[in-house]
Amino acid sequence: MKKMNTTEIEKALESISGWSLKDDMIVKSFTFKDFKEAFSKMTHIAFECEKQNHHPEWENVYNNLTIKLSTHDADGVTQKDIDLATSIEKIIG
Repeated sequence: MKKMNTTEIEKALESISGWSLKDDMIVKSFTFKDFKEAFSKMTHIAFECEKQNHHPEWENVYNNLTIKLSTHDADGVTQKDIDLATSIEKIIG
């Protein structure tokens, strides 16, 4: 997969609200009602990650979840990251 340049990434992020470019990754934080809801969404996201064979860096503290996406083989953001972020948005609702 080809690494996207900053302009390409910013254009792609226009269609997925709340994601931002930081340190060659696209990043978004989510807040849920409680830990159970956060973990439930993480589980659903995990199944989608397996389906796409693309896995995030993420951090969960109680009801907060931060997801960071980049394609390690490309050393930056690729279309795979944009596609997974789009899928995550559909899961989160």
